Amino acid sequence: MLAFLQTIGWLVVIVYASIPSFWLLVHPRVEYWRSRQRSPYRVLIPVWITMWIALGTTTAPWRHVLIYNTGWTWIPAAILFFTGLWLYKSSGEHFSGPQLIGVAELLPSQGEQRLVISGIRDRIRHPVYLGHLCEMLAWSIGGLAVAYALTAFAALTGVIMIRLEDKELEERFGEEYRRYRSHVPALIPSLSKPSLAQRQ
Repeated sequence: MLAFLQTIGWLVVIVYASIPSFWLLVHPRVEYWRSRQRSPYRVLIPVWITMWIALGTTTAPWRHVLIYNTGWTWIPAAILFFTGLWLYKSSGEHFSGPQLIGVAELLPSQGEQRLVISGIRDRIRHPVYLGHLCEMLAWSIGGLAVAYALTAFAALTGVIMIRLEDKELEERFGEEYRRYRSHVPALIPSLSKPSLAQRQ
């Protein structure tokens, strides 16, 4: 059973680890993707799948290497897993489906152009990315070395991705986003501070 969970974890973390790299293709050249007559997803989705294959091929030789192998670690893993699901649910409460998958960035004529700072985004700017991190850590805690390596890779590329996304959002929403960014942290919510609504 543990071996099965570790294999599933390896495959899931491959997909998650590629998400920042996918968006690193988008944010630096967002105007190029927006200018295309056909949907940019026709190019970007196959490229993303290619990333999965590349990460899977690269990490496959080490996918059975364990740092440790104990069943009790799946208890904190389950807590992280459900925390990630809660973050996804909370993130979608004030966001439309197209906003969640980035349609506003790539197809502005089809996506809703509004800055959402209510709900969970009153405490954290990028709750979906924190949800991704929780899911990756949940699978990594199972003990698979390659899952930890992929999570570290995603964290490093994720920092760059968030900076580029913040820059793009600042260009799109201007002073409103700069003010929001100055009060609300990117990934780690500050529970001790008053909410953004209380500060205004």
